[in-house]
Amino acid sequence: MVGIGSALTNLRDALRRPEAHVEVIDGETVPIGMLLGTLGTLLLDAGSSVTDVRSALEKTRDAAGVGDGLAIGVLPALVIVSETATGAATIVNAEGIELSFRQSARANRLVLGLERGAIALAEIPARVRSIRQGTRPPAPLPWVLGNALTSAGLAVVFRVPWWAVLVALVVGALVGVIGLLLRRFREAVAVVPFLAAFCSTAVVGLVAASTGFDHVPLYAVCAPVAVFVPGALITNALLELTAADIVTGSARLMQGLIMLGFMAAGIAAGSAVTGLRVDPTSAALVGEVAGIGTDRAGWEAVPALWVSWVAVVVLATGISLVFGSGWRLTAASVVVMVTAYAVVSWLTPFSGSVVATGLAAALLFVATRVLERIVPVIPATVSFRPAFLLLVPGTVGLVAVATFDAGALATPLATFVSLCVGTKIGGLLPGLFARSAPTH
Repeated sequence: MVGIGSALTNLRDALRRPEAHVEVIDGETVPIGMLLGTLGTLLLDAGSSVTDVRSALEKTRDAAGVGDGLAIGVLPALVIVSETATGAATIVNAEGIELSFRQSARANRLVLGLERGAIALAEIPARVRSIRQGTRPPAPLPWVLGNALTSAGLAVVFRVPWWAVLVALVVGALVGVIGLLLRRFREAVAVVPFLAAFCSTAVVGLVAASTGFDHVPLYAVCAPVAVFVPGALITNALLELTAADIVTGSARLMQGLIMLGFMAAGIAAGSAVTGLRVDPTSAALVGEVAGIGTDRAGWEAVPALWVSWVAVVVLATGISLVFGSGWRLTAASVVVMVTAYAVVSWLTPFSGSVVATGLAAALLFVATRVLERIVPVIPATVSFRPAFLLLVPGTVGLVAVATFDAGALATPLATFVSLCVGTKIGGLLPGLFARSAPTH
């Protein structure tokens, strides 16, 4: 009883003491937990994984000299910062509004400044407000054009016949219009992947039936809906699971699988309506496209391999338009994606496509970290994302689910794991080098 009484007395005294972890902003006392929570929810809306958000907040906390006085927990939609001495917790909810690449870059620059001590904690509210004020609905023309270029770029990169490239360009614009109209309604968000996949499959099926083109490759159907494929979401889920964020990783993984299920249902419905048959053996990864070819001529011929290099630039430009990048980030995206394509294409003959994807992820993550040090306005987490979208085999997983092909499903699963391992190693290497560097 004495021990319990003493503990209660200590807790009462701790609660009566003025809070030690506070900042004074405009004459008002603001808990540091609230500041960290505000920063964390901004990073969540920017698309960062909970593992990365927690790491960023812990580094910010340590840079501010708070030490272990505050414990940080992160869930997909909220951040919890608690006083280790008293257990008092501050909970900040994310707004759930997706940020553009440009806003994500500003958010990451804010984190870098806080970690280096160049920005004070008291500046967080004003800077976060400034970043969020730039949130606007996507402009119709860039959004639709970006979807069309992304679709056509992917179709050429994966060397589908020219007729399918043209169809992908048109259907990509159509899918962009559908997404633009339906994203205004919160209830329609879950239906967009199904409708996009259905429309894409139906149009491709009608064109194939009317022209007599009997060979319909995977990317003729999947390229127009690539923006909606949750490949990055599933990979982030696996990264969180490997970091012991079991609850969050499992939730994200389930969300990604449900989205894949909706898209697979759309493909199945579109195929049933038009009688389309997608060739499941045409599922290829980036490093395997060099071996794709055909002896057919005219519109059924595939683009020459050198055209794929131009298509990577088109793809990077389309992604930048869809996700709202500025010209600096667009230029960085082009460089990173071309590098990713070159690395994977060169490594695949030696190591296989699965291993090559992981190696490319590790090398590119280190390279983007170096770029971040040289050009702070291009954070690594933002410049790496376009290459990440190129490496993630989301569309291959989509066709595996749609066709119930267990053999086809093994390839994306193995590549997801390779990509996760490569990203983890790439994130670890700069820290090891920094720790091993001599200090003076």
